[in-house]
Amino acid sequence: MRAMIRFGKQPRLRFISHLDLQRFFQRALNRTGLPIAWTQGFNPHPILSFGSALALGWTSEYEILDVKLSAPMGRRRTEDAMRAALPVDLPVLEVRMVDDRHPAPMAMVRASDYEITLSGETAAATLDAAEEFLRRESVMAVRKTKSGEREVDIRPMALLLEREGDVLSARLMLTEKDTLKPDLLVRALAEIAGAEVPEMRIHRRCLLGEDESGALKPLMEL
Repeated sequence: MRAMIRFGKQPRLRFISHLDLQRFFQRALNRTGLPIAWTQGFNPHPILSFGSALALGWTSEYEILDVKLSAPMGRRRTEDAMRAALPVDLPVLEVRMVDDRHPAPMAMVRASDYEITLSGETAAATLDAAEEFLRRESVMAVRKTKSGEREVDIRPMALLLEREGDVLSARLMLTEKDTLKPDLLVRALAEIAGAEVPEMRIHRRCLLGEDESGALKPLMEL
């Protein structure tokens, strides 16, 4: 049995790295009293994984921690134990119990919803460029990869882009092959506007995967 735990990352912890967060959860799980499954060997640690690493400085309301249990456990008991072990800045928002055959969260992720708040002198021009971005069939941008920088067409990776005041709501592809990060999207919009890149605050709203029909749905519903 495994527990899929949706948690948030509040502004006070936005500069905690993903690696530090992993180490913190390993220690926190020891305090839960839950029957956590551990690896074998000289340096045993809890068997856990995450949905998708959150970039430094971003906040979120849809992070996924997947923990393997060594014995059956109820959802409510698991949820209460996790809430008691975590600080308020890492709120437990939802828990789902799944069997070991359920796909790992990272394998299911296909897209992510973001809320991007822009500020500064060039924010308005950058926001206005969203309409032009949507009109174009192709938008080239330089993306950093493990093998270096390369120019890619990011337009097909923006599945949804809407503006409300100073905020952009974006649904962006998030797969091993095709990923569009919100900060790269903002840089592309600023380039379209011929403006300096504005200050931005990025908040993840949801991680999405595909159901049997191919429709995108929140990970916790799959």
